[in-house]
Amino acid sequence: MKKIVHYFHSLSSPWAYLGGLSFDALVQKHDLEVVIRPTTILQENGGIPLRSRPDARQRYHEVELDRWRKRLNMPLVLRPKHYPTDPQFSARMVIAADRLGWDALRLSHALLHALWSEERDVKDATVRIEVANAVGLDGAKLFALQDTPEIVAAWKASHQEAVDRGCFGTPSYVYRDVLYWGQDRLDFLDEALSA
Repeated sequence: MKKIVHYFHSLSSPWAYLGGLSFDALVQKHDLEVVIRPTTILQENGGIPLRSRPDARQRYHEVELDRWRKRLNMPLVLRPKHYPTDPQFSARMVIAADRLGWDALRLSHALLHALWSEERDVKDATVRIEVANAVGLDGAKLFALQDTPEIVAAWKASHQEAVDRGCFGTPSYVYRDVLYWGQDRLDFLDEALSA
């Protein structure tokens, strides 16, 4: 039986972007079943949007992003042109891909890469379609599905599930009802999966 990890992440989170490849490596290593759950900042559980934090915390956020992009050798713009953004449009395309049985994790990482590395405006439908097409998915089909009642309801349910499971920031990974918050906790998730 496959091990199941619930993956809660915002399609605007630099930390989800930085953790994307490492999480994918764990998925391959442990042959995981991933329940992909895009969400937003979970203010219900104490999450605070970056731009509403004090300047000192915003500056330190950039320091940490710089450390991690160097550690992981990943391209990342510290202040991308189109951030902050509304992640719901990307998220709903990812949910649509997941519902179709397509590689939603790959699409998710590609959209985050477009925002954080290429400084593309992922709120722009044309950009999202191009990103999906570039990873071998039918971007036009995903775009057509993103506003359907089923996908909108799934987006809202995904956020509520994150709240109910106690998530407060992203990315968050839940394995056997244990929460692992942040891409810097993937080693602990790996240990739990290996136990």
